Amino acid sequence: MAYILGVDIGTSGTKTVLFSEDGTPVASALYDYPLYTPCNGYAEQDPADWWNACVNSIRDVVAKSGVPADEIKGVGLSGQMHGLVMLDKDNKVIRNSIIWCDQRTGKEVVEITEKVGHDRLIAITANPAITGFTAAKIMWVKNNEPENYEKCRHILLPKDYIRFMLTGEFATEVSDASGMQLLDIPSRCWSDEVLTKLGIDKSLLAKVYESPEITGTVTKAVAQATGLKEGTPVVGGAGDNAAAAVGTGVVEDGKAFTTIGSSGVVFAHTSDISIDPKGRVHTFCCAVPGCWHVMGVTQSAGLSLKWFRDNFAWSEMETAASMGVDPYYLMDKEADSVPIGANRLFYMPYLNGERTPHLDPNVRGAFVGLSTMHKKKDMLRAVMEGVSYSLRDCVEVMREMNISIDDMMACGGGGTSPLWRQMLADLYACNVKTTANKEGPALGVALLAAVGAGIYSSVPEACKAVIKPEKIQEPIAENSAKYEKVYALYKKLYPAMKANFDELASLDV
Repeated sequence: MAYILGVDIGTSGTKTVLFSEDGTPVASALYDYPLYTPCNGYAEQDPADWWNACVNSIRDVVAKSGVPADEIKGVGLSGQMHGLVMLDKDNKVIRNSIIWCDQRTGKEVVEITEKVGHDRLIAITANPAITGFTAAKIMWVKNNEPENYEKCRHILLPKDYIRFMLTGEFATEVSDASGMQLLDIPSRCWSDEVLTKLGIDKSLLAKVYESPEITGTVTKAVAQATGLKEGTPVVGGAGDNAAAAVGTGVVEDGKAFTTIGSSGVVFAHTSDISIDPKGRVHTFCCAVPGCWHVMGVTQSAGLSLKWFRDNFAWSEMETAASMGVDPYYLMDKEADSVPIGANRLFYMPYLNGERTPHLDPNVRGAFVGLSTMHKKKDMLRAVMEGVSYSLRDCVEVMREMNISIDDMMACGGGGTSPLWRQMLADLYACNVKTTANKEGPALGVALLAAVGAGIYSSVPEACKAVIKPEKIQEPIAENSAKYEKVYALYKKLYPAMKANFDELASLDV
């Protein structure tokens, strides 16, 4: 029996899982680490924390599993995207990593757009300039910490720093590199044009691989520290969402997944590159060689429901505690008792601005249509429906780009709700499924490692062998017809209120 290791370097911690070749989890370990906010809007982490968590979790998993080291055939890496790790000439970390959620780079976003040009930037990198992307962070260091920039000899993403520590190799792969805003997305290589216009030396960047390719092997020192065998292959791996796509089997045209966590993500696979000229969705290279994915994001998906729970669902939380069940279970039941359309009540799920399709930092949440007839359960249903309409907005943009979605996987906390899955099935007009395996990104990169090790011949083959649907929600034609009427009105709310939100943002009282 062959085994494969998936290591997921997340924002809150690193999770390592050892799988058998059929995708069965054998052992896992999770190590947490802190996030630092030295100033308002800043978000940083110490790469040493990631490395310590990686070493400890691998060592624990290998020991707990009892699997001989020579039967572990490969390692795959997933991780938080967009983070900036800078190394000096001695390969030492220069400063804490500026991570994905850092918002200090507003001026640099303007600078990048001016230097490259808005339309040209989208044509090359498939995205407008965004504060969270790595290029803006590099420019911020260049502008604000010139002494650190001068010392820099290598620029790496978080998981690629772990790769360097495991193998001694400077390497990245196309899916994670796509989020740096320095990659030519159609050509799957670094963009000389963007690098030249931004004044970033190409030699600072790592070699780019496809996700299942072997990028290096475990060193002797790492083998001694972790229990792995020296020479174990380490493949390219993938950014977190691209890894999750492999872990849910979204690796062929027509397949997509929806994640309802704090934010909401709609992710669709495409074998032909498609770029939205308006920049409403992200187009990245995906973990399947020669293919891409398109991703829409709604900022406050599960966060909207959590906000409602924390502020209005106290009785549900008390009852749930006495029953030993999750409060969301009771909230699901209450919302399910309300008809489609929440008795003519809308919720606009824009608590923290929005990304898809509006790209509007000023828009805010709102209940529209509230009357004396409405009860808490109506508002609860409206919140769940409002999030679902926002996710449908993402799907609409993708369909406008001629990306087919016939098969949808549901992930994240919201994906456990039968009611929410049914809403999505009815609104998307396609089946919505869950998978039996819940390991997501760790499983995805483990399967990439299995391809790199020759256990499977391709990523789709690996997914067909391992990924099995568990629950299927089919669209109900009657429900879909009702939702179309309600959704048509929902789409009119933002354009009608945009000017009011802009005025609200500048209101001085």
